[in-house]
Amino acid sequence: MSGFDRLHPALQHHIVNSLGWRELRPFQEAVIPEILDGKHMIVLAPTAGGKTEACFFPVASRMLSENWSGLSVLYLCPIKALLNNLDVRLQHYCTLLGRRSALWHGDVKSSGRKRILREPPDCLLTTPESLEVMLDSPTIDARAFLANLQVVVVDEIHAFAGDDRGWHLLSVLERASKLAGRELQRVGLSATVGNPKTLVDWLAGSCTGTRDVYLPPPSVSNEADVKLDFVGSLENAATVISRLHRGEKRLVFVDSRARAERLAAELRQLQVTTFVTHSSLSQEQRYQAEEAFATREDCVIVATSVLELGIDVGNLERVIQVDSPPTVSSFLQRMGRTGRRAGTTRNCLFLATKEAALVQAAALIDLWADGFVEPIVPPPLPYHVLAQQLMALVLQESGIGRNEWFNWVEGVPGFQEMPGSRIEQLVDFMLDQRILWDESGILAMDQEGEATFGRRNFMELFSVFMSPPLFTILYGRQELGSVDQMTFLSKQDGPRILLLGGRAWQVNHIDWARKRAYVEPTEARGRTRWSGEGQGLGFALSQSIKRLLAGDATRDWWSRRASEYLGEIRHEYAWLHPESTVVVQSAGGECQWWTFGGSGANATLASELSIEIGKQVRHDSFALKFDHSLKLQDAENAIQAILERDASEMRPPVEESAIDGLKFSQCLPKQLAIEMLSRRLQDIEATTKLLGQSVRYVSMP
Repeated sequence: MSGFDRLHPALQHHIVNSLGWRELRPFQEAVIPEILDGKHMIVLAPTAGGKTEACFFPVASRMLSENWSGLSVLYLCPIKALLNNLDVRLQHYCTLLGRRSALWHGDVKSSGRKRILREPPDCLLTTPESLEVMLDSPTIDARAFLANLQVVVVDEIHAFAGDDRGWHLLSVLERASKLAGRELQRVGLSATVGNPKTLVDWLAGSCTGTRDVYLPPPSVSNEADVKLDFVGSLENAATVISRLHRGEKRLVFVDSRARAERLAAELRQLQVTTFVTHSSLSQEQRYQAEEAFATREDCVIVATSVLELGIDVGNLERVIQVDSPPTVSSFLQRMGRTGRRAGTTRNCLFLATKEAALVQAAALIDLWADGFVEPIVPPPLPYHVLAQQLMALVLQESGIGRNEWFNWVEGVPGFQEMPGSRIEQLVDFMLDQRILWDESGILAMDQEGEATFGRRNFMELFSVFMSPPLFTILYGRQELGSVDQMTFLSKQDGPRILLLGGRAWQVNHIDWARKRAYVEPTEARGRTRWSGEGQGLGFALSQSIKRLLAGDATRDWWSRRASEYLGEIRHEYAWLHPESTVVVQSAGGECQWWTFGGSGANATLASELSIEIGKQVRHDSFALKFDHSLKLQDAENAIQAILERDASEMRPPVEESAIDGLKFSQCLPKQLAIEMLSRRLQDIEATTKLLGQSVRYVSMP
C-alpha cells in the first residue's frame, strides 16, 4: 500500500481534484507512512522540495481519521516571515478539509489573538517565543487551550538546534506536553543537517515513542551546477552579474548589510532592476522588496542570510554567492532556492572578490562535493535558559514548588547534563539576588525580578534568545562585517586584533549588550596575503582549506581565473602537508604553528601554549602565532608538552566581560557563567584530532 493510499479518503480526493496533483513525490510517499504511525521524525529534503506537504498531509489525515478537535497541531517556525509565507498554504489545505488554521506571532493584532483563544483553530502557526507567552500569560488558560494538542511540527529545525533558541524550544515543548497530558509527536523539517540521527534524539527529548529519520537519496542531494570564479572586487562582481543570465531572476547572497547595499547600488548604476533585503530594513521594506522580486522577471535581489530560510520568492532561476558562506549547510540552504521547476537543476555561481574568499569557497565546494554537511552541536550547559524557564514556570503556575519546578523541564537534554548541585546553586543565587523569593517552599517573583524582567508585563522574559550570535564590526560608522561572538569569548592579554577585509584591526571597545565591536586600523600584525579572517571557521572547513592548498589538482567547476589565482596561492604554501601540522619559522625569526584546526580548537591550543611558555600566543582559524622573541626550540618544547595532554581537560580562559552578553546573566552565579562559556569555547573533538597529528618543523629562507 502506498503512502497516498493510507491517507484519509477526503484528503486523497482534494490532493487529486482540488490541488490537481497527479501523484506525490517519491520522498513524500516514503515519509507519509512514518508520520501516520506517530513516529518522532527528522525529515530532510532540498529547500522547496515539498517537506511541508510530506509532513502536513499525514498529520491532517490523522486529524480526520482520529477525529481530533480543538487545537491539535502546532507548527513552529524560527521567523515570522516564514510563518506568514506558510499561513496561506496551510489555511488553504485546512479549508479544503473543513478545518481551520491560524497565525499567532508578535505582529498579529490583539483582536486576532482573542479570536484564536475564543475559537481555537485545528492548526496554529507560531514561534516558540509566542508559545511561551501563551503558557505564561495570566489571561490565557493554557491547560484548556492546549488540552487537545497532539502534534508539533518544527520547520527549519537547524535554525534552532545550533544555539540557545533550541534549548528554549525544547523547554516549551516539554511544558506544553505536560499541560496537554500526553506525549506529543514531534516532527522536524530541514534541508541541511549533518547529524540527523543525533538531532532526532535531541528533538524527541523525554519522549518514549519510536524515532526515525528520512534522508534524501544521495543523487538528489548532490545534483547541482556549481561554478567558482575570481572577480577581484565588488564592482567587478556587479559587472559580471549584470552581463550573465539576462532575462532571468537572480538571487545574490553577500556577507554583510553594508556590502549588500553597495552591490545593489553598483547594479542599479548598470541599469539592472535590483532589490535589496537585509535585517536592518524594516519589516515593511523587506516585505515590499521580496514581494516585488517574486512577481518580476529579469531582476536581481541582493540579500544577506535573511533569505536563507525557505521564504517563497517565486520561481528562481539563479543563485549567485559573492565570496563564501561560512558553512556547507548555509550553502545548501541558499542553492536550494533554485531547481524548483521540472527540468531545472539547482545551481550556484561563486564570485570571489578576495583571495581569502576564493580559497574558502573552493574548500567549501570540495566538502559539499564529498557529501559533507556540518553536524549541529547544541551549545552545552545552558544555565541561563534554565533560569529563564524557572521564572517562566513561576508565572505559568502563579508560584511553583521549589521541589517541583524542575520536573516540568527535566526532559530537556541540555538540562539533564547539569549536576543537581549546580541547579541548586542557581536557585540559591536567584533567591540571594532577590530575583525570586521562597515562602514555605513556594517560589515566586521577588522585588529585583519584578524590576528587571517585569516591564511591559514580563515581555523581557518572553523575548528570549532572538539576537544572532554575531558581532557587527564598526570603524567609526562604517560597518566592516560580522564575526562570531566566539571570537571575543576567550580571554586575551594585550590588544585584540581582527583580520577583516584583507587588513588588521585593533579592537578598542566591545559592546556585549548590543553585540558590536569598535575597531581602528593597526599594523600590529604583519599582513599576510590571506588568513583565517572574519567569522571563525570550523574544523572541517579549515582542514579542507589545508588539503586544497597542499594539493595540486584542479576542479572542473573552477574558472580559468580561479585556477590561476589558486595556483599562485598554493605556490606560497608549498611547505604544507595534508596529514601534518607545520611549525614555520620565518626569516625574521617569528614562529607560527599552522594547524588549520578551526577557531575553537586553535583557541584552546593557544590558551595552553600561552600558559606553557608564559607569553601570549595569538590564533585565528588556521594558525597560532608565537611572540616574535620566542625561539623555534622553545616553541617546539611547548608544543611537545601539550601534545601529551587530554583535550577534554583543556579549558580556555573566558573574557569575564562576555558574561554581560548573556541573556539573563543577572540570574547566574559568576562561577556558573564562566563554566558555561568555557565549555562553549572548547572543541574537544577537533582538538583531540589535532593532538593526534604529527608536527613538522620548517625554517623559511
